[in-house]
Amino acid sequence: MHVLRSIPAFRFLLAAALVAMPLGASGQASANGTILHAAEATRVLPDSVYFAGKSASTQLRNSAGVRYGDGHSVLAVLVDTSGYSSSVQQKYQGYLLSEVPLEFGSHRLAAGAWGIGFVGSHFDVMDIGNHDALQTAATHDATMPRPMPLQILEGSSAGSYRLCFGRDCVEFHRAR
Repeated sequence: MHVLRSIPAFRFLLAAALVAMPLGASGQASANGTILHAAEATRVLPDSVYFAGKSASTQLRNSAGVRYGDGHSVLAVLVDTSGYSSSVQQKYQGYLLSEVPLEFGSHRLAAGAWGIGFVGSHFDVMDIGNHDALQTAATHDATMPRPMPLQILEGSSAGSYRLCFGRDCVEFHRAR
């Protein structure tokens, strides 16, 4: 009898402990996900990625991501494009790995592995064969206090994020 009475109290204490658990030294919680900085993202990102018939080394120190409450992730990393032609290097600057569909503006992007880059005032996404998949407007944030080569920041609304290469950013959220 005594054990049965303590089960609701145990469940309450367990739930309270899980809610109070820290997210990690650099993770930031939002309503829909946790921003992963390079220290967390590098734990799961590969040392090299395949794009347009070649393997390119990743710059793990320049990586970031988002981990959603259901365990799915979006990860981005800059890549070394020195072995590619200049026409590919113009558009292909990073790699995006997404376990969930995303929306960039009014454009939907399926889950998958994608080449990404900022060109002028646009954000470009290519499939791994270097075929254009999506292009959307990017913004330049001249007021950003500490631009980094690659980072993910909170977006303009709950559940949205900004993927930034330096001061050039594009907002995205998980597709519904």
